[in-house]
Amino acid sequence: MSERTIAALYVDPRGPYPRMPGVDCWDEERDARTYDGPHPVVAHPPCGPWSRLRFFSRHQPRDCALIAVEQVRRWGGVLEHPEGSVLWRELRLPIPGGLPDEFGGFSVELDQVSWGHRARKRTWLYIVGIRPSDVQLLRGGTATHCVNSRNRNTTLLELSAAGRRRTPQAFADWLVTLARRVQQ
Repeated sequence: MSERTIAALYVDPRGPYPRMPGVDCWDEERDARTYDGPHPVVAHPPCGPWSRLRFFSRHQPRDCALIAVEQVRRWGGVLEHPEGSVLWRELRLPIPGGLPDEFGGFSVELDQVSWGHRARKRTWLYIVGIRPSDVQLLRGGTATHCVNSRNRNTTLLELSAAGRRRTPQAFADWLVTLARRVQQ
């Protein structure tokens, strides 16, 4: 029996998803905003317009994240964004540890360093179609870099912009495995 197909939306074509079996990739060229099923999704919409530094984001489309939430709600799966993303406030998504919303969606917080990212990279996930008890978070890992060294007392090296965006293979594998658990 083959593994269930997952749609990876808003992904970097140079990232880990295109090399993964059973993953249908939708990048900027393919326009992930037009994805209309039928597979559960792993969505990585641009975070610039929603992050703490959103005032500097001029070239990333804001609507991708709004559409990604709709796609996760319709097809099930998971949306990944930085911790504290204002997308949660704007769409009234449940904060990590809060009660599920009317779509059965809930949120968790994690550190990507636990999946091999070089920085701690705190992340929020919005998950629909999966029981919270089926989400097993990893804990641990040691950061060798930081996302932003300005205004911080740190001896860690600062990551490049590409390094900050990069999704570790182990994290991509885990997100795809999670999306494959979506209840039909």
